[in-house]
Parts: sequence; structure tokens; C-alpha cells
Amino acid sequence: MFRKLYDWVMGLARSRHAPASLAAVSFAESSFFPIPPDVMLAPMVLANRDKAFFYAGICTLASVLGGILGYAIGIFLEPVGQFILNVFGHPEGKAEFQRWFDQWGGWVILIKGATPIPYKLVTITAGFAHFNLGLFIVLSVVTRGIRFFAVAAILKYFGPAMLHEFEKRLNLYSILLLALIVGGILAIKVFF
Repeated sequence: MFRKLYDWVMGLARSRHAPASLAAVSFAESSFFPIPPDVMLAPMVLANRDKAFFYAGICTLASVLGGILGYAIGIFLEPVGQFILNVFGHPEGKAEFQRWFDQWGGWVILIKGATPIPYKLVTITAGFAHFNLGLFIVLSVVTRGIRFFAVAAILKYFGPAMLHEFEKRLNLYSILLLALIVGGILAIKVFF
């Protein structure tokens, strides 16, 4: 099932409707769709590096708007949200994420939104937790922007060779980014 969806998304990336398709996939991925927009963003940037940041902007905006839908699912359609969490292998996700939101607040959005963890889990559970919507939107713009603009920049400036390295060690680079963010925040708290 996922292979067919992946192939379908890759086909969209090569079509003349690619920017609109990128927006649709980015929107849907933030609330229910299983394929991340990176699989369209990467070939689109490699095909037209001059539009790398335009494409990253499309991803960011559509992802945040889709995140608002995911948030609404968590607030208004809790059974649907719970079903989506179950489908993605997190039947206890509501309670787990509620604890995370209670303990870490906005850090959950900032950290998980920049990692390969499906963003829909964050958006739906932020709705479950009744997290502040305005703050949710701001943090989503920051974290999704970091993710998509980083991918676009890497592809724009370093091309296919760097993409292969990045994909091969995606978890390592996500952990390093997380360590930089946490270290920077700790440094600010300690020194300022």
C-alpha cells in the first residue's frame, strides 16, 4: 500500500501540477496522509534549484494549514483523531502526548515538528491537549520552516550527493539538530 502511494506521489512531483500537488501533500501529511512531502520536495528542488526556497515555502505554509486541520481533529473529532493515531501505531498516543505536552509544552511541537516523526501525531495530540492555538501556529511555522528550508538548502547547494548522505543518516542529523536546539536554549538560560 505505502509503495503505491509513494510511487503516486513521486509521479506528482514530475508533473506540471507539481507545486499544487506539493501543497496538497504537505497539507494532508500534517493531519492524515502517510507520505511526507519531502518525497516531492526533493525531486522538485533537484529539477529546479532556483525555486528551492519557493517550494520550501509552499511546504511550510501548507503543512501549517494542514496542522491546523490536525489540531481541529484533535479538539472536535476525538474519535477520528484516536483512529489516526491507532493507524500510525500509537494507540496510547493521546495519553502519552498529553503527558509530554503537560511536561514540555511547546518543546514537543518544536522538536517533533523538525524530526521524521509523523507531524500528524503532534498536530492531533496538540488538539487533544487543547494546546494554545496561537502558540501552536507560531511554533509550527518555526519548526516546519526549519525542516523544509533545511532540506531545500541542502539540495540547492549540495545536490544529489548530499541528499544521499542526508537520507542515509537522517536520524543522526535529526538528533544533532535537537542537541543544538536544546544546547542553545540551555546556554541562553544559563548565560542570560
